[in-house]
Formats: sequence, C-alpha cells, structure tokens
Amino acid sequence: MSESPETTPAQAPGTAPGGAPAPRSTAPSAADGDPPRARATFDAGQAVELAVVERSGFIESRHLGSAVVVDPSGAPVVELGAPGEPVFTRSCLKPLQAIACMELGAPLSGDAAVLASASHRAEAEHVEVVERMLASVHVGERDLQCPSVQPADPDNLVAVRSGGRATSPLYFNCSGKHAAFLMAQKLAGEPTGDYLDPESAIQRRVGQVIKHYCGERSAAVGVDGCGAPVHALSLTGLARGIGAVAAGSTPEARTLMDAIQRSPWAIEGHGQPNTLAIEELGVLAKSGAEGVCVIATPTGWAVAVKCLDGSSRPTMFTALELLVAVGALDAADVLPILDDVTPPVTGGTRADGSTAIVGTLVAGEAVVAALREWAGRRAADAAGSGEPGSGQEGERS
Repeated sequence: MSESPETTPAQAPGTAPGGAPAPRSTAPSAADGDPPRARATFDAGQAVELAVVERSGFIESRHLGSAVVVDPSGAPVVELGAPGEPVFTRSCLKPLQAIACMELGAPLSGDAAVLASASHRAEAEHVEVVERMLASVHVGERDLQCPSVQPADPDNLVAVRSGGRATSPLYFNCSGKHAAFLMAQKLAGEPTGDYLDPESAIQRRVGQVIKHYCGERSAAVGVDGCGAPVHALSLTGLARGIGAVAAGSTPEARTLMDAIQRSPWAIEGHGQPNTLAIEELGVLAKSGAEGVCVIATPTGWAVAVKCLDGSSRPTMFTALELLVAVGALDAADVLPILDDVTPPVTGGTRADGSTAIVGTLVAGEAVVAALREWAGRRAADAAGSGEPGSGQEGERS
C-alpha cells in the first residue's frame, strides 16, 4: 500500500481513533481476477495549470491539477489534465455516503440529512443536530469513532470553553456522517461498534451506492482523516455521481437535495464557501481535503476538480469558472461571489486598519483555453439559432 492513514497525535499508524484497528482495504485485487489496486493519483506530467496567484502584478504560485465537467447524462464535455485517474474523494463523497445510510434505513431528512453530508465547523446548531441524530437510535457521543477536537467555529469554541469543556468527537467536522453511519448500522440490526469496518453493512452499502451513481467501482480504499473508509474514484466518476444526486435522480437524492437547499448553513457553516455557493447559486457544492471539490447543478451538470498538491485555494474558483464556461451557470451570478469563496491574497493594512488585498487568483492557461473554446461554441450556436450570444467567459484575468 502506497498511502498511509492520517493520524492524530493520540492515534498510532494502523489504528482508528480510540486505538481500534484501522479499516482494511477492500479494493479489487489482481489475485481475484479484478483490476490491480491503484497505488497513486495522477502526476505532475499529467496535470495542467488550473490557476495562478498574482501578487503585486507578479505570478508567485501556479496550481496544477485536473478537472472534468460532465453533462446531465454523465458524459464528459470538458477534460483537463487526467480526470480518468483515481483520486481519494475525501469529503466530496459524503452526499453518496448519506444516501447509503438512507437506503439502509436511516430516516434522514431535513437538517439531519444535511449533517450526514456535512464538513461542518461545529457551530452550536451543528452539534445540536448531531446529538439528536445519535439520540434517535439510543447511542451517544461515546459511540462516535471520529477524533475528539475543539469546535472550529470561534463563537462555539468560546462557549464550550466557558462551560468547562475542551474537546469532543461531536465537534469533528465529520461527526454528522459518523452519526448517520451509526443510525444506519443500528437500524439494520448490525453491531454499532463495527460501523467503520469496510465489511460492515453500512460500508458495503456505500460501495454499492458508489457503483450505482458513479458508474464505476472504487480503485482503492484507504482511511480518511476521520477514520472512515475513503474511496478512490476518477474525477469523471465523482462528477457523474454528484451530478445524479443534484438532479434528484432517486427518491433519496431528492430528499437530500431538498434538505440541502432548505438548510445550506448545515453543510459547512454560516458565511463559509460551500454554504455560500449553495445559497447564492442553488447548486450542490462539496469540498474535500487535499484539494478536491465537486459542484453540481439541479439540472445535472457537474464539475470535479483535484489540485495536485492538495491545496484547496483554486478548487472552487476553478469549478465555478468551468460551469460558467459550459453555460451551466451564469457569469452574472457567479462573479459576485468569487471573492467570497476564494482565499484572498493579502498584504499589510489599509489606512483604516483593514487588511489590504494586493493580488488575486486568476484562471490558469488550461482553464482559460476551455473558457474561450466554450464561449466560441456558444456564440456559434447562438448565431446558428438566430439568437444573440452573450460571449461571457466568466474569466477573471
């Protein structure tokens, strides 16, 4: 195995949080007559320039990676880099994991459905929903097998510290997913302590859901930062699967999307990038660790992006630019929120004491080429139909 489980200071390699054995790989093996296990994602030679960072008129960083846009049928229409190579999907897979819990019998709806898909900041409301999820099947905080951390939300951090509490697994950003796993496992009549085992009922169902929605099997299975199994898929498969969710292609997908659109705060937090994208654009937006991001529209258009070095800075920016390029989103809607979902390039302070912005993130050469190609296509289509073309590329340069 080329990848190693992520560890916390109290977690030894090869163990899950709390010292339990780490989930073992269930990836296909050559000995079983299946394709050999994938051992790595794409490399720098296969990647393209997704975005560059300009500071004071000087390009100081270049973000390399891969990206793909699929249409509502799941077919790729833009392919940059190596989107067919596997990547660990990280938290981008959570909507499909939530659907697996629903299929196994977990009655997820409303805020609980969103928390099952969330990478939350442990705002007080997040924690309250997770506690209700656990109580609904008569389990509790001690049954969670994700790491124990402090709340990322500063207001709740102050509140829990003043109450004499330091850390809890409830505050881990994946606690809603873990609560949903526990609900599904308990209601299926299976041992709740086994919910992270790849051979458990809920994790087997996750694999089935992946194959159904994404149209492919996992290329590898490792251990995510929260201790749960993490699946490697192609960006194309990931985009296809999340596009099907956003389009409400099944009753479970419709339930989840309705919940996300009603409570976008729950998927990340008030004022956070994924929440803002959902609120302002009506999309399903989900970012994951190590530079993975997926966004899909209710019509089924979807984009998946992986930044090769694991940086999250260019991913949502690139994803939104590409959805504008193919006409799945309107540039007039996207441009106003780009600065809010992209980390700023700062330098010093203004006269009023506020932080000065001295640079910006700009689309890389590969993305600019895609924007121009699709702008040309749309203009040609508009000319052929006798309608005026907008010519909008959505490009920030």
